[in-house]
Amino acid sequence: MNLKSMLDTTVGLYADKTAIACGDFNMSYAELDTASNRIACYLLSMGIKKGDRVVILLLNRPQFASVFFGIVKCGAIAVPLDTKYKPKELECLLGQCRPAVLFVESTCIEPLASLLPQWDYIKHIITVGETTSRHYLSYEEIINQSPAEKIEVDIAEKDMACIAYTSGPALKPKGAVLTHGNLARAVEISAEGFQQTERDVVMLFALPMHHIVGLVIILLTSICRGSTVAMLSGLSINSLMEAIEKEKVTIFIGVPFIHRLIVKKVIEEGIGYDLSSLRICGSIGAPLPLELAQQFERYLGFRLINFYGLTESTAHVTCQPLSGNGKPGSVGKALPGWEIKIIDDENRELPANKSGEVVVKGPIMSYYYENGNETRDMIKHGWLYTSDIGKMDEDGCLFLEGLKKDMVITKGQNIYPSDIESVLAGHPKVTAVAAVGIPDSMRGEVVGVAVVLKAGVVVTAQQIKKYCLQYLANYKIPKEVVFVEALPKAAGEPDRQAATELLLKAYADGKTEGKVA
Repeated sequence: MNLKSMLDTTVGLYADKTAIACGDFNMSYAELDTASNRIACYLLSMGIKKGDRVVILLLNRPQFASVFFGIVKCGAIAVPLDTKYKPKELECLLGQCRPAVLFVESTCIEPLASLLPQWDYIKHIITVGETTSRHYLSYEEIINQSPAEKIEVDIAEKDMACIAYTSGPALKPKGAVLTHGNLARAVEISAEGFQQTERDVVMLFALPMHHIVGLVIILLTSICRGSTVAMLSGLSINSLMEAIEKEKVTIFIGVPFIHRLIVKKVIEEGIGYDLSSLRICGSIGAPLPLELAQQFERYLGFRLINFYGLTESTAHVTCQPLSGNGKPGSVGKALPGWEIKIIDDENRELPANKSGEVVVKGPIMSYYYENGNETRDMIKHGWLYTSDIGKMDEDGCLFLEGLKKDMVITKGQNIYPSDIESVLAGHPKVTAVAAVGIPDSMRGEVVGVAVVLKAGVVVTAQQIKKYCLQYLANYKIPKEVVFVEALPKAAGEPDRQAATELLLKAYADGKTEGKVA
């Protein structure tokens, strides 16, 4: 099975059914098939060949789906990227995957225009959106001019379909290579786990499609089963509830940050909408606090189904039971097709209720693109070493307890503190910096930085943030800044635990945000 044949099968069964609903715009499965054929034909006419990389730098919109399938239909490799990335971050990513084509939001092209000449491997740029530029080809021009004939390209299960970039240190995210076979098998397992059918309507809200949850667990799993994806932009909880009522949504998946916003809204204003169509409310992307799960059920009447996966696992590995009560704090059992075990530092499997590293086996990524060393650390004898710490009970229920690697998770986004540290190391008035995660009731964690300034200089917290904003995506910008005379050390290295405690104390004392050194 490959992604092209997966879509062909669904189109054969549900051609006239709505594949994607976005406001007043509906795209049927037949229309998705035709649009993706036009994209594939155009890419082939431009000389794009099997194995070439094509970047998708788009917001959540129906065109994302037709572009993605157009790329994989012609044997090229889709590389979805975050539109929030700044040029410095994009430079690292593009320099590694060296795409031949860039599909980009028309609103994003202007900030990149001056940098495009240095990315000479990009031969074609196609803009998507309302505004057009005479300098670049537009998506609409392709749809209006390119033929819609079926593509005859031999695609094997082992062929690369997608490079999914995940967080990595020093502004160098790692590209998980996902094959056609990986994805086709993973979405089948995902669909079985959700008992998903063509009758389901799945909400895509606040989960970008460059992320594995939006792309694989929602979009591709829905296409596999002939479900409808209801897309909604923004972060308005009222708009979300209105859309659930209007579209008769049956499956809603979000990160804990969104669930907390929903609970807050309902406590303050009540529900006000008919949500009775929902049969699954799922949570992924960050630890789900028990009190949040309890509040969600108390105020909305729905259990939050917790489940677990990571970019490198292609889709989710576990899921709590859809009916009955899952064990509080658990992310559920391994889905059929997945294996899980807990190991110690010597690679020995641990018994029930003993904590260690979580390793999984199933339709995992093939390797990290152009990164053999990281691949060898991550995949051993067919097992994916997740760097998550957890334990399994006697019933096989998985409980996550933390991370082996130094990472901050804010609103479901993974951030390496070293990204912030490497950027601030270039600040002309900074001599040292330590970035850490600080617990936050809404976001899970936020980034805090302890900064040591050069003697005699004056800098504000706002200036530190503004400097970071030049180089980092918005979600990586420090929320809390404290200036210190020296960083706490342990064995000659920055002591992150001590830095965290220092930031928490400074925050409690009102000494962060805008203070001058």
